[in-house]
Amino acid sequence: MKVTILDDYFDTLRTLPCFAKLAGHEVTIWNDHVQEVDRLADRLKDTEALVLIRERTKIRTPLLERLPRLKLISQRSVYPHIDIDTCTRLGIVVSSSQHPGTPSYGAAELTWGLVLAAMRQIPQQMAALKAGRWQMGVGSGLRGKMLGIYGYGRIGATVAGYGKAFGMQVQIWAREPARMKAAADGYAAAPNKEAFFETSDVLSLHLRLVEATRGLVTADDLARMKPTSLLVNTSRAPLIAPDVLVRALKAGRPGMAAVDVYEEEPLLDVADPLLAMPNVVCTPHIGYVTRDEYEVQFADIFDQIVAYAAGAPIHVVNPDVLLSARS
Repeated sequence: MKVTILDDYFDTLRTLPCFAKLAGHEVTIWNDHVQEVDRLADRLKDTEALVLIRERTKIRTPLLERLPRLKLISQRSVYPHIDIDTCTRLGIVVSSSQHPGTPSYGAAELTWGLVLAAMRQIPQQMAALKAGRWQMGVGSGLRGKMLGIYGYGRIGATVAGYGKAFGMQVQIWAREPARMKAAADGYAAAPNKEAFFETSDVLSLHLRLVEATRGLVTADDLARMKPTSLLVNTSRAPLIAPDVLVRALKAGRPGMAAVDVYEEEPLLDVADPLLAMPNVVCTPHIGYVTRDEYEVQFADIFDQIVAYAAGAPIHVVNPDVLLSARS
C-alpha cells in the first residue's frame, strides 16, 4: 500500500523499532505541518493509507472528497479532527486504537513536570540566571498542599499517584462512576464543583474533549481559585471556555497556569498573551512526544495498517463502512 505519514516534525518514526512493521509498503513521510486543503490534496492524491499523529492535522470533508484513492486512516486515541461520517460515506475505514487500560505516561510525567516548573518558577529562574541575575523570586512547595484532579481516567489517576508520592492531599472531581473509582483507590471526592475549585492549590485537568466537556471550565470556576493556586492543562484547551483563562490570570485567580495545549495548534504567534505572561509556563503540546510513547502508539497504528492490508481491519471506529469500503 501507499502509506503517507503527516506531521512527523523531527523525522522520528523511521528510527523507531516498530517502523519495521511497514516493510513492503511504500511510505512517504512529511516533516512539516500543512493544513491548506489544496496543498494537502496534492500531497495525498496517491495515498491509500494515511497515518496521523494525534490531532495535528484536521481531516475534514473538503479534503476527503478530493482523495479518491484513500482507503484507510490509521491513528490512535480520540478523533474529533476527522469527519467520520464523511469517511463512512466515501468508503474510508478509520482505525483508531483506544488503548484500554494503558495511560499515556508521557502526558502524566509532563503534567508533573509542569507542576514543579510552575510552583518553583524554574523557567523564570533559568531566564534570570541567563540574564545575569541571581534568583528572581520565591517559589512554593507541594507537600501538604491540595491537588485537585478534574477527571479521573487513566492519566488523571497516574497524576494523582504522583501527588500522593510528593506528600500532597488529593481530591477528585469527575462524573459519578469516576468518583467511585477514585474512592476505591483511596482518594476523596470534593463535596461539589465549587468547593473543588476553591480549595485546590494545584488543579489539573484530565478530561477528554467531547461536546459535553467543551467549555466545561467557566469564568466563575476560575474566579473561585486561590490567588496562590496553579491551573494545569495538558488535556485540551477548549475544556476551558474561550478567552476565559487569560482574563482570569490577569485578574489574579488563579495566580498561575501551566499549559501544553492551545485553541489553535501549532501556536506560532509569539504575541499570544499566554506566552507573554510571567505567571504562565507554556510547552508546545509535547505531553505524548517521547520516544517511548511514540513506540507504544505507532506499534498500534502500524498494526492497524498491517491488519487492513491482510483484509482484517482492526479498531474500526466506523464499522458501517465495512459494508461498502473502497477496494
